[in-house]
Amino acid sequence: MANSGLFSSIRAIQDFTSSWVVQCHSNDMISPPEPGDSNSLHDKIVVTTSSTELTWATDETYSLNLSVAESGSLVANILANTIYGARHACETLLQLIVVVDEYSNYTSSSLHALSRAKIVDQPAYAHRGLLIDTARNFIPVKLLKKQLDAMATSKMNVFHWHVTDTQSFPLMIDRIPEMVSYGAYSSDAIYTPNEVKDVIQYAKYRGIRVILEFDGPAHAGNGWQWGPSKGLGNLALCINQQPWRNYCIEPPCGQLNIINPNLYTVLQDIFQYMANANLGEQVFHMGGDEIFLGCWNSTEEIVSFMLERGMGRSEMDFLIIWSEYQNKALQLWKNTFYSAMQNQSNGNNLIVQNSPSVVLWSSHLTDPSVIRNFLSNEQYVIQTWLPSSSSVPKELLALGYKLIISTKNAWYLDHGFWGKTTYYNWKTVYDNQLALEENILGGEVCAWTEFIDKHSLESRIWPRAAAAAERLWSNPDTRAVEAESRFFRHRNRLITRGIQPEAIAPKWCEQNESQCH
Repeated sequence: MANSGLFSSIRAIQDFTSSWVVQCHSNDMISPPEPGDSNSLHDKIVVTTSSTELTWATDETYSLNLSVAESGSLVANILANTIYGARHACETLLQLIVVVDEYSNYTSSSLHALSRAKIVDQPAYAHRGLLIDTARNFIPVKLLKKQLDAMATSKMNVFHWHVTDTQSFPLMIDRIPEMVSYGAYSSDAIYTPNEVKDVIQYAKYRGIRVILEFDGPAHAGNGWQWGPSKGLGNLALCINQQPWRNYCIEPPCGQLNIINPNLYTVLQDIFQYMANANLGEQVFHMGGDEIFLGCWNSTEEIVSFMLERGMGRSEMDFLIIWSEYQNKALQLWKNTFYSAMQNQSNGNNLIVQNSPSVVLWSSHLTDPSVIRNFLSNEQYVIQTWLPSSSSVPKELLALGYKLIISTKNAWYLDHGFWGKTTYYNWKTVYDNQLALEENILGGEVCAWTEFIDKHSLESRIWPRAAAAAERLWSNPDTRAVEAESRFFRHRNRLITRGIQPEAIAPKWCEQNESQCH
C-alpha cells in the first residue's frame, strides 16, 4: 500500500526487530494536533533490578502498554527487569511514532502514533552481533560509535571488535609499545587505551557488550617483528614472507612462534591490557582460524622442536602443538581475567559466577572428528563461519559445544566485491534462518575490511545488518517479502540517526508497497 495507508496495517508499523504478543487497535490513532494543541507523551519506566551486567544470561524482556489519558495525552508504561530491556522498549516506542508527509511538498509534517497497544517482547537469541575488522583497514573511533548507534536502533547487543590481524596491530599497549611502532599503519591509525575504554562504555550505554578479539596463532605478522632486537627471539614466523601463497592464506603472512616461551610473556601483557580495558567481560575471542601448516612446517625452529619430542610432521602432530598453544593461552587469559577482577575488588573476596570463556573460529582444530581431543566444551565457544549447507554446526552441537553462527553465504557483508564471492542482499541476510537450540547462543554478521574502509563501511553494513538483527531478535517464520515495508521504514530510521545506508529499492517501490516483488 502507499504511504497514506501506513496505519491500517500492524505489519507496517510493527517494530522491525520485534516479535510481539500484541493487541493493537490500528484504526485508533492519536490525531495530529490542531494548532495550539498540546498533545504530549508521558512515559513511566519501571526497572525491577539494579543489575548492569551484560552477558548471555542478561534478561532483555520488556512490556510496553500504550493508552490515552483523559487529557488526550499518550501514556506509555514500560516494565522491564533490566535497564537493557527498558532501553529496547524505548526503541520500540520510538518506532510507533511516525512522521507523516515527510515526502510531500507540505511546509510541515506531523507525528502520528497508535493510541492503544499491549506489547510483550523478548529476544530469541542472546547473542546478536556485528563484527567489524579494524586491522585490514583502520576505522576511526567516531565511525565505530556511529555503528554502535545503528546497532542499538536495531536491538543488536554484541560488537565483536576484530582489532588485530597480520596487516596491522593498532592497539597501543603501554607495556609493549613495540606492537604499534612496528604494527600500526601510522601514528593516526592507533587506538589509545582511553579510546578503547570510551568505545566500550559508549557501547554499554546502548545495551551492547564489546567482545575483543586477539587473533592467533595465525593472522599475526606486522607488530611482531621486534623480538630478536629485544633478545626475545622470533615471536612470530613467516612475517611478510614471499611467495605468500606458500606461507599463508592471504598476504601479508605471519604466524605466532608457539614454541618460543617468550611469546607467552608478551601474550600475558596483551591479555592483561584487554582484561583491564574491558573489565568484567568474561568472554574473549582468540581467533584461531586459517592456520597455515606450511609456515610451521617450513621453519627449522618448529621442525627441530617436533623432532626432539619424537613427533612426526603429520597434520595430527601439528594439531597437537597448536592445541598446546591454545590451552596455554586459555590459562593465561583466565589468570589475567581473575587478576584484573581481584585488583578491581580492592582486596575484597571476589565471586565470579562463571569461568571466563574463549571463543574460537571454526578450523581444523575444531573439526568434530578431533575437537574433543583438544578443546573442552565447557571452556570454548565455537564461532562457525561455514556455508548454510555445512553439517559441522549440528555435529558440534551434538558434542555439547555452544555456537555462534556466522553463515558464510549470507552474513559475510564483504562478499560480492572480490574474487568469486557473491553479494548477499538484505533479503538473503533476512532469510538465513538459524536453528532455535539452547546451545546456539546466536549469530553475527561480519564486516571484514580487505575491501572496505572508513569511506565505505556504513553502506556495506547497513541496512543489511538490520535484517540479521530481526532474524536474531524474533527468528520469524515469515520471509523477507513480508518484512519489506517495515524494512523500508527501518532504513529511514537509520538515516535519522545519522547513518548512511545503501539504497535497497527505488523510492517508488517504498511508496507503493508490494508492487515491486
